[in-house]
Amino acid sequence: MLRIAFHPIYKHPLPEGHRFPMLKYDLLPKQLLYEGTCEETNFFEPEIPNDKHIVAVHDPEYFYDLLNIKIPPKEARKIGFPLTEDLVERERIIADGTMKACEYAIQFGIAMNIAGGTHHAYTDKGEAFCMLNDQAIGARYLQSKGLARKILIVDLDVHQGNGTAEIFAKDASVFTFSMHGAGNYPFKKEHSDLDIPLEKGTTDATYLSILKKTLPKLINEQQPDFIFYLCGVDVIETDKLGTLSLTVEGCKERDRFVLETCHKLQIPVQCSMGGGYSPEIKVIVDAHANTFRLAQGIYF
Repeated sequence: MLRIAFHPIYKHPLPEGHRFPMLKYDLLPKQLLYEGTCEETNFFEPEIPNDKHIVAVHDPEYFYDLLNIKIPPKEARKIGFPLTEDLVERERIIADGTMKACEYAIQFGIAMNIAGGTHHAYTDKGEAFCMLNDQAIGARYLQSKGLARKILIVDLDVHQGNGTAEIFAKDASVFTFSMHGAGNYPFKKEHSDLDIPLEKGTTDATYLSILKKTLPKLINEQQPDFIFYLCGVDVIETDKLGTLSLTVEGCKERDRFVLETCHKLQIPVQCSMGGGYSPEIKVIVDAHANTFRLAQGIYF
């Protein structure tokens, strides 16, 4: 069964001016249920996790300053919206959703988080709407439980996973791969284990050719026993914050290739949704829904 982390707090309203990106967290599960891709039984509700799993990745001083809303103003501004206790709680619950999805992925081959993909969160700071790095927390959780030895993070969001790269910079047990827009935020990139920066306007054919040459070779070299997939849909040409020019169908083919590769090789995969900022919410929802449609079709 496809298991999907979703909590009502994912829909928590942001202050005026920040609300549009949050609409997808309300509409995406409704769309999946309406069209019959998913049933209510596919969804599970994450909770507040044990702090020990978070501080296994994040600096305790940073985490407890975050909990107590005591992040210095200059650092808080980098996160991008006014911090509140509810938003910090939301971030913690997202991390729990990814941790639990990891265990479901081991059981069923794949599991999803409607939210997550908070790859701009560093060990000791947040950036760009990311406070806690859910997939980094998930990776450490798996290792602490003895459920994974070598982990591959496949980050195909249009933005480089700079926080993830920093967290695992000196850790050979987690390989970070980021394929992203060269001209996109962050403008000062970190060094992932493998970075592929793409030129502005990169189209389906070029993107898919690079991915299809790279990913199988990478898996063969690294021999991961677990994969995290950050499947942001901000790679599509209509995205307000992206510099690439994939079609929705090209983005779907990207997801198909990644999921079919994991399935064929029998490597469990956890998917977090990442970004999507096209002007029309229906485009964002449809592009994200494709990932779930494919997961059902390939695995179940």
